[in-house]
Amino acid sequence: MGGQNFSMTIRRDEELFYRNAEKRINNRYSYYVNHFPGQSVNTYLLMSMLEIAVTLEKQEANGNIQPIMATLNGLISEVNSALK
Repeated sequence: MGGQNFSMTIRRDEELFYRNAEKRINNRYSYYVNHFPGQSVNTYLLMSMLEIAVTLEKQEANGNIQPIMATLNGLISEVNSALK
């Protein structure tokens, strides 16, 4: 990632997650290198990390809305039934 190698010990069942995360980081890193030339390696890595973190935050926020939406849909159904 960013031209750096890491020596890490990870659990076998998590290896795929790490490999996919590396691909995601490298993908975003390459994007920023190509679109914002002349920055430092650290800047590109930080930009990549920020974008990935924002994506995660959005996914978590959407996930937290699901229970609320289920409750609202139930209430809407009850109101529609009562109005009939």
